[in-house]
Amino acid sequence: MEIWKISYRDLKCVLLACLLQPAFVSAEFTTGPVVESFGPVADVEQTVPLTGREHFKIVFDASEQGKGDKRNRKFESLARFLNMQARAGVKPEQIELALVVHGGAGFDVLNDTAYQKKFQRDNPNVDLLAALQKNRVRIILCGQSAAYNGIGNKDLLPGVEMALSAMTAHALLQQQGYTLNPW
Repeated sequence: MEIWKISYRDLKCVLLACLLQPAFVSAEFTTGPVVESFGPVADVEQTVPLTGREHFKIVFDASEQGKGDKRNRKFESLARFLNMQARAGVKPEQIELALVVHGGAGFDVLNDTAYQKKFQRDNPNVDLLAALQKNRVRIILCGQSAAYNGIGNKDLLPGVEMALSAMTAHALLQQQGYTLNPW
């Protein structure tokens, strides 16, 4: 019977891995302080901390519909961004966000009546989108996607804007100083 042979170096590596594991597993993700109930983030010890004087103008892009009765993860990214920056010392007034919605994600900005008619359930994104709008997030739907999917202005949640197209919305937002968040 052969006994496993473990070198002292290998044993040290295994021990170190075991000791470090709790540091990675123990991160607690919580919501707030800007968008309560949405956008959970973890506090991070930064090596490049923000000063609190930063100003952000960022557009996010969503083309995929949320899965089943779940909120659209891309929409929740905006809540995460707001919460992360606030925890890092950036005031919400220094953040301007926009969400350009196209493709299947257009169904996720339907009001409950239109959503119920299409999917026989309430829109799981209603409260999240209202919370984002409360924090000055613009929500812009691609008119071309809307037309293709049979979505009219009357079908949209309050405050959702209808653009000529997602391409047009992105071009105009860039001219206004917004940068595109690739995630």
